[in-house]
Amino acid sequence: MSGLRIREMALADCDRVAEIRVGGWRRAYRGIIPQSYLDAMSVGEDAERRRARFKESLRSDGEVVNLVAVADGEIVGWACHGPYRDGEVHTGDAELYAIYVDPARFGAGAGRALITESVRRCTAAGHLRMYLWVLEENARARRFYERSGFHADGTAEPFEVDGVAVPEVRYARDLTG
Repeated sequence: MSGLRIREMALADCDRVAEIRVGGWRRAYRGIIPQSYLDAMSVGEDAERRRARFKESLRSDGEVVNLVAVADGEIVGWACHGPYRDGEVHTGDAELYAIYVDPARFGAGAGRALITESVRRCTAAGHLRMYLWVLEENARARRFYERSGFHADGTAEPFEVDGVAVPEVRYARDLTG
């Protein structure tokens, strides 16, 4: 990918981020999440949620950070991180809330660049650890996280989608070196 760069997301990026997120769900979660749910996903509705969450993140004093990967003038990936959420309580650790890459750009380095920048920023902010949640059956994502220095820490929780319990596992990475 020529000219790949990471920058902070802007409100105008929400439509493209929604396209990437919905496309990512439909590709990565096929056979894991009920197909009826994936088919019902709407890029327009997701874009509205992205705009609302983005505006909310602007009021969070920089705690929630949205990043986009841009290649050849086009947004090809998105990541979002912030304080780790233990229920409704934020801890001193960080959490990678989301990371998605346009399925047509898998393997081209955008995901690696996004996670590297998220880890760098969380380390610079003084967080000692970074967590993320991943669907247990999402083998591709789990391999990606493991290559990025994360490991399953033994914590699991069900994630319910259309009445179906889909297990998620928590991954962790120490940021202290």
